Order: sequence, then structure tokens, then C-alpha cells
Amino acid sequence: MPVIDVPIASGFYESESLPISAQRCVNFYPNIPQSQSLSPENLFGAPGIEQLTTTGDFEHINRGAHVKNGIPYFVNGGNLYSLDRTIDSELNESFSTTSLGAVSGTGRVSMADNGQQLIILVPGGSGYIYDEDAGTPFAEITDPDFTANGTPQYVVYIDGYFAVTTDSKKWIISALNDGTSWSALDFGTAEVDPDLIVAPVVHKNRLYITGSETTEGFDNRPSGASFPFIRSSVFMNKGCSAPFSLVLASDTFMMIGRGVNESPAIWQFTGNNYQKLSTTAIDNKLAEFTDSEIDDAFGFVYGDKGAYFVGWTISDFTIIYDSVSQKWHERESTIDERQRRWRVNSLVSAYGRILVGDNHDGRIGQLTSDVYTEYGSVISSYITTPPLSRQGEYIKVKSAEATVESGVGNSAVADPQISLSVSRDGKTFDYERQRSIGKIGKYNQRAIWFNIGRFPRFAVFKLSISDPVKKVLIGFRLRATQ
Repeated sequence: MPVIDVPIASGFYESESLPISAQRCVNFYPNIPQSQSLSPENLFGAPGIEQLTTTGDFEHINRGAHVKNGIPYFVNGGNLYSLDRTIDSELNESFSTTSLGAVSGTGRVSMADNGQQLIILVPGGSGYIYDEDAGTPFAEITDPDFTANGTPQYVVYIDGYFAVTTDSKKWIISALNDGTSWSALDFGTAEVDPDLIVAPVVHKNRLYITGSETTEGFDNRPSGASFPFIRSSVFMNKGCSAPFSLVLASDTFMMIGRGVNESPAIWQFTGNNYQKLSTTAIDNKLAEFTDSEIDDAFGFVYGDKGAYFVGWTISDFTIIYDSVSQKWHERESTIDERQRRWRVNSLVSAYGRILVGDNHDGRIGQLTSDVYTEYGSVISSYITTPPLSRQGEYIKVKSAEATVESGVGNSAVADPQISLSVSRDGKTFDYERQRSIGKIGKYNQRAIWFNIGRFPRFAVFKLSISDPVKKVLIGFRLRATQ
């Protein structure tokens, strides 16, 4: 009776034809051990979210976050807030927010700082400066030259200047070390190609202006001229499709973008060119979204316990890449008993924590692997395997065993379960059959299913754990007869 070790850490690869591949990896992330171990690949459960404080109900949905001098700032609803930490005499921490000023609009905001001033830019709207040492700490940018070259859209900081793209073919810079002062003569243009300017990004002290189909590099080389930036020799025939998808990660930057007559994909800047990071399965998924849904996509980056995650949320879909394992997985949240895209709207690191803003209300939380829910809501973790086949011949599976970290029951769930279901077409799965993964201390508990069935062409297996416990899937093995 042959024993088949089924791959479990292939990550996301859902083909546009599900019988070819229906692989999903949701709220698990693949881990490739870097030394001899029980299995060559395994899965860890995604972290939970623990609430630290809140700014209010659904009218306070997060629009962006930024850290300046170690202090995290969140734009929730119509206000800018600082997240303040207090440590008492017994070293207990508590968190609260301070409202600093009103920010117009409802969409995402672009933020940057120069060490003293924090600029908050509403794309197509107003710009604001928060400077705690100024006479008026929070104020709208009123310099008429701020809008003289078009409506400001997105902001970055480089070499003492705020650099801002506009809705024209120009990008502008502030006065040196002063985001309240602007000159109508301090502008640059991206003229190598006639595509529209999208957003700026700074990498290794070079400013890149991305267009819809191209990218140009600019260097700060003061030469006595009033405008210090000049075009470098770097030009690439790839542009940005979603301004908030631009993220700095793994000593490079990444984005959702495309070239002329191309559909959107995820690209990584390497050297002086772009390399495609997304798989064809992800490209097919991106092709399902409208141009406006792609335009509203946003990215985020964080590292935790040896993994380095770069992710993007597009409409109701969140996909994450781990640059260490080089595998993709999805994140979903359960809100009002419905599965939705990952609820995180922004993510920053401060106070020794990974802090997150929310897309459902004004809660500010922290990612933590020691919590197995998101604000008390279930995290449903599951994978679907690559198809099992025998070159078109039938196969009969006598038993299946999932190797997990067992004995992880806790005070909330005395006897946690793992579920198995099977698909014969890659599209629909049969009923779930549950097995225990071990009450507290039951470290040798085995999860085995018998008499799985006979499959005329192929089979896809789905393993899922929804109980709020530590989730580690080490391997999945079948015993089959021909």
C-alpha cells in the first residue's frame, strides 16, 4: 500500500481552471525549516489581533498610519490621532489616543515626515502639517503655491524635502525642511513618456516618479539651480497601477503595475529594472478586478519571527508574500459571521509592537501570535492541496493523517478539532469530518481519517482549523491502493 506525502506548503496557486490547480492557503503561512526537522515544509497559523484602544465606531475607519520619532499616528475617520503609551510604577502598559486635528475626506491618506513635521496629504484634496513644536501644532497647508502646479496627490520625503506628485505632469517639492512653504517654480516633470504621473517612491536615496506605464529616476544634485533634482539615467517601461500599492521591502520596492498593453501584476524593483513577483495565478486573480478596484489597492510590510511579509489588499482579496520562504498565502477576516478580506487597513511598528488600523471601525490593535482571534472573532485557517492523481487512473485512499502540533487545547477550547473534506473536481468539497488535535497536554494525539474514498481522476483535500488555538500543520500523509 503506497504512502503519499502530500505537499502542504505550496501556498496560493488557484488556476483559472480549478481542476488544474485549486491550491489555497488562507490564514496559514508556509514555513521552510532552515535545518533538519520533522518535515521539509510546514504551516503556521496567521497572528491574531488584540485591541489596544479605539477611536470610535464604523465612522472611524482607518485611512492610514505613520510613525514619527517613535510615536505612531493614525488617521481614523476625520481626525489625526497619536497613539500614546503610559507605563505605571509596576511596568503595566496602557494605551490611549489624542485627537490632533481634523482631516478632510474619507479615503486613504498619504503621509511622510522630515523628523519634525508630519505631512498628511488627502489625494486630490487638502494637505496638513502636524508639528508639535510649532505655535499652531496642526494646520492646513495654505501656501497658494502648494497647488500652483496641479492638485497634490501623494507625498514622500527625501534629503530635507517633501516631494509631492500632482494630477498634472508635474511633481513639486517643499522648501528645505519646511512643509508649510512651497514655490511655484520648484517643480519637476516626467517627460520621457507621455503617460500620467502616478506616485513617488524613494529607494536608496533616489527619487522615482512612477507613471501609469513608466518609471523615471531623479537624483538630488545641487548645482546652484533653484530646483535641486535632475533626471538620472534610470528609465523603465513599467508603471504603477495603484499608488498606495508602492511599498519599500527587502531592500527594494514593490508595486502593482503594468507596461503598455499589459494587465496588472506585482513587480519588484531589482537593480535598475523590474522583475515580476506575482505568479500567473495571482495575475489571473488581479485580472478579475476593475480598474477602479486596482487603483484603490494598498500594500503593507512587516517582519515577525523570521518571516518577512509583503502584502496587498485589492477589493475583497488580501494576498501576502513571504520573501524568506518565497511563498504566497491569503488572509481573511470573519466579520459579522462573513469571510472578508483581511481587516487590517494600515500597519506600522512602534512601542515594540506591530500596530494595525482597522477597516471596520476605529479600533487600534496589535498583531500577536499569542492571540488566536481577531478582536475576539474566529480566524478560520485552511489549505487546499495540489491535486492528487495517477495519470488519469482511479485511486483509492484508505486513510489520511494530518500531523499537527497536538495538545494545544486551552481554557477557551478544551478539545480543538481539525477538519478534512475532499473534492473530486477542484470546485466543490464534500462534508467536513473532524478529528481532535489534542486536549491540554495530549501531545501524542493523532488526527487520522479512514475510508476516504475512490477517485476516478484526481482528488483535492482541504484541511481547516477554526478553533482559537495554536495552529501548526506539520505534514499530511495518505495511504492509497491502486
